[in-house]
Amino acid sequence: MNVSGKLRVAVDAMGGDNAPVIEVAGAVAACREFGIPVFLVGDRPRLEAELARHDIKNLDIDIHHASEVVGMHDSASDAVRKKKNSSVRLAFELVKEGRACAAISAGNSGATMAAGMFVLKRIDGIDRPAIAQIFPTLKGQTLVLDVGGNVDCKPFHLAQFALMGEVYARYAMGIPDPSVGLLSNGEEDSKGNELTRETNALLRRVSIINYAGYVEGRDIFKGSVEVIVCDGFVGNVVLKLSEGLSDAAGRMLKREILKSLVSRLGYFFVKGAFIRFKKIVDYAEYGGAPLLGINGVGMICHGGSNSKAIKNAIRFACEYAKSGVTEHVAKKLSESHASALNEKIGMHAKS
Repeated sequence: MNVSGKLRVAVDAMGGDNAPVIEVAGAVAACREFGIPVFLVGDRPRLEAELARHDIKNLDIDIHHASEVVGMHDSASDAVRKKKNSSVRLAFELVKEGRACAAISAGNSGATMAAGMFVLKRIDGIDRPAIAQIFPTLKGQTLVLDVGGNVDCKPFHLAQFALMGEVYARYAMGIPDPSVGLLSNGEEDSKGNELTRETNALLRRVSIINYAGYVEGRDIFKGSVEVIVCDGFVGNVVLKLSEGLSDAAGRMLKREILKSLVSRLGYFFVKGAFIRFKKIVDYAEYGGAPLLGINGVGMICHGGSNSKAIKNAIRFACEYAKSGVTEHVAKKLSESHASALNEKIGMHAKS
């Protein structure tokens, strides 16, 4: 992937629930605040009309026309193959051509993942890309993967997720020696199901990652480890539960504060702390979820993302490209000791 010169990010401007209004506003904000050049990929007349509502003087924002849009209910694989001029596919084409360093989309997540694999292909040695999500913790941040890309996994898939998550945490999140845990229903090796027990045994036999063994759901927010691995079914439940809990907790807290004059008065003394807490748990602060395992940089955003989320997704995508995670994953897989992992993974894949 060519990331020399200006790092331009390609934004699928037609994919989100409120496209292209939110995507354009987020792109303008990212370009203005962070100086990141942006490609808005989508219907040119609609994007030009939306850009006209903003002050874009001296901002490096370009439009790349796309005549088709992948809908939320479209089949992911069919949409990518049949809609060759869709905004999500063309965003990844810009990355492939070296004209953009990353592609982001708040549209159909399955189609975004399929477009990334179809256009950029997978890293050699990686069978399935994974969607990763950063969670705030008591100690900082924890990366959880997969959070929805692969609902049916085998042990060698989770082992590959562990390797990719470790590399992302090390180079993109700046954690020197990230520890990796496997999400299960208990810490003892006897716990879990067939998938987790086989994966646990596999990861304990290799030494290229700092494997900490099983972790439980409560450990995610404790920050017990920096990377947590699970299949996409479990990971998506964790993600949606966390989003729902964050929203419900905020509403419950507001309701309790408004119950009495004393609590309302007390709120003014701790208002700053509540604002900081809201920022920590706000998904918009993290922007999007990186798609790990493809030969390039892709970010998947929430369909209901606001402009702040799109702005931050553009920033994170640019930082991801600069970190060289894709190259580091490929390098680690090619090393002799990583090849031993791949050999063991391969044996499991064939069995």
